[in-house]
Amino acid sequence: MATTLRHPTDRTCERCGREEQWDADGETWCVVDDNAGSIYCIHEWDINGSFVPFEEYH
Repeated sequence: MATTLRHPTDRTCERCGREEQWDADGETWCVVDDNAGSIYCIHEWDINGSFVPFEEYH
């Protein structure tokens, strides 16, 4: 049985609507379609306890 560590590939701020996607080549988050949201926002990402980072293969 193998286990793989997963990470989110996209996220949206619940406060200002900023949308970002993970850039694997640059190893960083990038803004999607110029939707930067508010520059003064303390971003609250929509990643919560329902995301399971470990995936087991049988």
